[in-house]
Amino acid sequence: MFLINYLILLVFLLISVGFVTLLERSVLGYIQLRKGPNSVGFLGLLQPFSDGIKLFFKEQPMPLVSNFLLFYMSPIFMLFLSFGLWVLFPFFVNVYSFNYGFMYFIVFTGMGVYGVMISGWSSNSKYALLGCIRAVAQTISYEVSMALIMMCLFIFTFGFDFLSFYFYQCGSWFIFFSLPLFFCWLTSCLAETNRSPFDFAEGESELVSGFNVEYGGAGFSFIFLSEYLNIIFMSMITVILFLGSDFTSLFFFIKVVMLIFWFIWVRGTLPRFRYDKLMYMTWSGFLPISLNYFLFFSLFLCLLVGV
Repeated sequence: MFLINYLILLVFLLISVGFVTLLERSVLGYIQLRKGPNSVGFLGLLQPFSDGIKLFFKEQPMPLVSNFLLFYMSPIFMLFLSFGLWVLFPFFVNVYSFNYGFMYFIVFTGMGVYGVMISGWSSNSKYALLGCIRAVAQTISYEVSMALIMMCLFIFTFGFDFLSFYFYQCGSWFIFFSLPLFFCWLTSCLAETNRSPFDFAEGESELVSGFNVEYGGAGFSFIFLSEYLNIIFMSMITVILFLGSDFTSLFFFIKVVMLIFWFIWVRGTLPRFRYDKLMYMTWSGFLPISLNYFLFFSLFLCLLVGV
């Protein structure tokens, strides 16, 4: 039964990725005072399917001097990691409930670095290599802050299971006593998913699309799907951690869609950050804030339990 429910979840996720791309293109079109895709089907609703068919039927290029096996396997590896993260969706029944979901999340997000690194290195292109080095340094740096921010909240649930956030936020959302952590978390999500204004792994102006420059067809599609699956997943995790975690109601999914819209809105409004400022922000800004919050919350709970 678990396998059937998980497969249904993956099918709906793949469909949702297509419509997230349609939403992104439409929102960016209105931000830039132009029309987005609106011709293929009613209101452009068939545009994601036509784009997917076009990508999957395109010829897959093969660089002659690339590492053939790793070059073709790394996009599949990235896609399977994105699928694996969605096992953490906190169902009540018929799906695995992780007692150590936090550990699972940290391990899988850390392994995602290898997909980007191997895909850039195996292409044997200096632009792809520069893009993957940027992505690895950026992702590893922000994972430290993300882990500390999550630990600050997990000490209030007395466990590492995401399902417990549903019970501990019935009265009040965690965002009300950790608003600075919420803003640090949102910025870290942008950096973790390589989204604008932190899209240094895919700088078109200087890296010719970055680590995925040699990919086309199905390989590019798998990388594309994994990135957007991660965006949807990070939006879902944000709602679980800070915004109530009432995943049995329609309001939960409305909050997830609003956060996905925020990802798109940021891309359409903010210019690209400078790379040294990005690294300075996490090591000199977010890390001290999250450490201080962790020490304060730990001391507060120790005094509370002691009393």
